[in-house]
Amino acid sequence: MNTGLEEQIGVLQERLPVFTRSVKGVFRRFKTGVLLLAYAMFFLLPWLPWYRADAPSQAVLFDLPGRRFLVFDLTVYPQDVVWLALLLFIAASVLFFATALVGRAFCGYFCFQTLWTDFFIWIEAKIQGERPARIRLYRQPWGREKLLKIGATHLIWLLASFWTGMSFVLYFGYAPDLLTSFFTGQVAAAAYITVAAITLGTYFAAGHMREQICTYVCPYGRFQSVMYDRETLAVHYDAQRGEALHGRASARSGMRTREERRVRGNGDCIDCGLCVQVCPAGIDIRDGLQYPCISCGLCIDACNGIMDSMGFPRGLIRYDSEANLASAQTTAPRLHWKRLKVIGYGVSIVLMTIYLGYSIFSRSSFEDAVTQIRQPLFIQLSNGDIRNRYQVRITNKQAVAEFYRIQVKGVPASAVELGNFSEVVVKPGRSVTVLASVTLPPEVAARTRELTFVITPRTRPEEAHRDVAGFHYTP
Repeated sequence: MNTGLEEQIGVLQERLPVFTRSVKGVFRRFKTGVLLLAYAMFFLLPWLPWYRADAPSQAVLFDLPGRRFLVFDLTVYPQDVVWLALLLFIAASVLFFATALVGRAFCGYFCFQTLWTDFFIWIEAKIQGERPARIRLYRQPWGREKLLKIGATHLIWLLASFWTGMSFVLYFGYAPDLLTSFFTGQVAAAAYITVAAITLGTYFAAGHMREQICTYVCPYGRFQSVMYDRETLAVHYDAQRGEALHGRASARSGMRTREERRVRGNGDCIDCGLCVQVCPAGIDIRDGLQYPCISCGLCIDACNGIMDSMGFPRGLIRYDSEANLASAQTTAPRLHWKRLKVIGYGVSIVLMTIYLGYSIFSRSSFEDAVTQIRQPLFIQLSNGDIRNRYQVRITNKQAVAEFYRIQVKGVPASAVELGNFSEVVVKPGRSVTVLASVTLPPEVAARTRELTFVITPRTRPEEAHRDVAGFHYTP
């Protein structure tokens, strides 16, 4: 009766490992394809050559000393932090959009935890054998066979975890040189600390904790329910078809055809348990929708294989909505996208993506800012002239150094004092601040309200920026 207490006690109990069975099917192929694509991108991008005039020839490089991120032909500076904000907004919207449509499909196919856990399970199966062999190995006492197989599994897990951490670090320097320096002890301590932290984190998360990360650590599994509704597609067991009047039953003699099973009042589920055996979260989908379910679809592949062997229709376990399953006459599952929140997420994604693309492709080769120094607001010289001071900041966003000419319009050229910095050179990704002053006679100052700073790059005169600044004087 006290199910809440039992659940708490169950959480505190020692974890029993989940041994999954291999399965073939469309969802397993899709998961494998996503895994291979994700691994190819993560592990190979640091080694992809890309010509750069002012940086190592690497396609993706996080140049922390240069305070910039190099992504193919795009150079991102700290001043472009709005792009990061837009990317995070788009990523969150895509996650909410996908969840509203197909539940936790992101977790089942694209999450880092899922990708690395899948790989670690594959390593485990290659060394220790299929599910029955792994269970037998787990239960048997320690001996030569168990020591060798368990030891080899953990050794390869550690190597895979180490290379995960190493590949991450390679994004922060020229990969060939950084790799050599790492193993010769010539890189900063931060690199070794980062690799060690990622190695241990990957090893424990993908090798030991696995489904516990999704169940207890990741917050997404807990708050996903607020994005579900009755039209959301998720992995469901068709209880009406599988249970019928008298529940599921094994395919024993006299129960091997649908007609025989219907006469006895049993459903199509033959209670083989294969859907449980292939589940990486170790749940029984026949118990209904559960938050540990990551919607990976492996139970669908397993069940479809059994249905094929029995000659029964596929889809006993399938992606479907609660509304469709609860209806008197179920129809073929379909995406219900004509919902206010789904349309809202979609419109947000489109608008923010368009704005991000516009911001990237319309970005100027430099940024500038003109600020009047207000302490004091103006200075009256001994001869009565009025002086206002300004600070001009120029940031070069090009990959090469650039010369910038500073001019002031709206006042006589003789009134402008820039020292020797009427033209300044700014290195790639760097900023330069120039102090300027404008001095006017009292009668001219009294009728001057504003002036215009014109900043012109030597190689790109068409990108000249004009900044209007005020001139202040109170007689």
